[in-house]
Amino acid sequence: MRQVFLDTETTGLSAESGHRVIEIGVVEVIDRRLTGNDFQTYLNPERKIDPATFPVHGITDDFVSDKPKFSEVLTEFIDYIEGSEVIMHNAPFDSSFINKELELLGYKDRLEDLCEIKDSLTIAREKHPGQRNSLDALINRYEVDGTSRDLHGALIDAKLLARVYLLMTGGQVGFFSKDDEKRHGVDSSSEKFDYSKRKIIHVSSSKDQKEAHKVYLEKLSKASNKKLNW
Repeated sequence: MRQVFLDTETTGLSAESGHRVIEIGVVEVIDRRLTGNDFQTYLNPERKIDPATFPVHGITDDFVSDKPKFSEVLTEFIDYIEGSEVIMHNAPFDSSFINKELELLGYKDRLEDLCEIKDSLTIAREKHPGQRNSLDALINRYEVDGTSRDLHGALIDAKLLARVYLLMTGGQVGFFSKDDEKRHGVDSSSEKFDYSKRKIIHVSSSKDQKEAHKVYLEKLSKASNKKLNW
């Protein structure tokens, strides 16, 4: 099944209290490889952004004032996610906002009707019980590079979540897109580097180095009571 990793940025913390989506970011993973076929859009929420959220995402009212409304991207968004496994960190939060947007437009389906939803936070809690399992904590735990992330952004966080998820569910597999594979000489299906074009360096030992190695082996042989030869 095609997997997509989704994150949102919002005007506030509760969809039920009238807060809206201001950014959607989704990244595609096929065969445990990031394809680079991303979906991202900023949205005009048609309301003020809670100033308390600005330090989190840095998105201002002025910035989103000329951005499309959710109704204008609805078809493209549905086409992108429909039939996929959608993975979100703390899925009820993002789902509630997407579903509220669909409800406001009178759209009959909800996110769970359009795709299969999986919560990576639930998986993290099962794998790391009693530990912090926020996305930030998982980025640190799995040593995912998040140095370029000064503020939260839906697309940035979706990409980081995809990398964390791949590590959390089976190791470092398929982090490279097709273009990246060409640049780095990586075959993500086998996880091996192509060394065929790399120069082989041959090093010859000097007479002094050989003699020093012989003396060292004699000391090791004496200490271990075994005849060592390598």
